[in-house]
Amino acid sequence: MMFTFGKSERLCAQRTIDALYADGRRLMAFPYSIHWLACPAGTFWPQAQVLIVAPKRKLHHAVDRNRVKRLTRECYRLHKPELYNFLADNNLQIALSLSYIHTQELDYATLNRKYEHGLELLKNDILQWLGSEK
Repeated sequence: MMFTFGKSERLCAQRTIDALYADGRRLMAFPYSIHWLACPAGTFWPQAQVLIVAPKRKLHHAVDRNRVKRLTRECYRLHKPELYNFLADNNLQIALSLSYIHTQELDYATLNRKYEHGLELLKNDILQWLGSEK
């Protein structure tokens, strides 16, 4: 699998974003708030679409917001094969929103560690959702 983050993997469709926030599930993995909405594979392409948010209310300067989003994209990109393998094993596709909720910038090592923790929480939440769905 390629360690890329192309245009097709970015969540841009307003209808999907609205459904994600209205019908999706939410979990907290500080400094991220993760919203996710899963559906059976084959509904949309690719396997995962991601929206990365750094709100102006939390980070007032554009350079800070852009840096946080860039570092978050890098964390996602490097851990993407793990997420894709998990989704393929469970025959799912996912719409995902990563919202940065901390008021200060964190360094890359800390963000990466926190993202890994958030990914584990996400996988556990998806497995719990799959168990309750059956």
